[in-house]
Amino acid sequence: QRKNPFSSDEKLASKPAHTHRGDPTYGRPPEGSQTEQRGKDAHSHVGKEVEELCLIIRRTGEVGEDGHVSVTFGQLFETYVTISNKVVGILLRARKHGLVHFEGEMLWQGKDDDVVITLL
Repeated sequence: QRKNPFSSDEKLASKPAHTHRGDPTYGRPPEGSQTEQRGKDAHSHVGKEVEELCLIIRRTGEVGEDGHVSVTFGQLFETYVTISNKVVGILLRARKHGLVHFEGEMLWQGKDDDVVITLL
């Protein structure tokens, strides 16, 4: 539409055609747009889910000799699945932020029920 001489949409004509990797706006929605706001809302929502998961681990887990609270994946899955069906995704996000530790790349229901998840 930017190249269309018959387009009367001023918003399209005023935006730059492309951004490049070095540009700070590369891969980001325009400031003040609804897309930017949806991204912020989603980030906030996931953060709250991670906090809730950590609280559930603290509540259902047991304190080990090292002082950290641990729970098995099977026990956590059974408890948390009634709250959200995104247990594994939220666990991966929590590990990315250094809040929990567990062995392996991915956890699978049934197969990895005995994997210990430690709250850091």
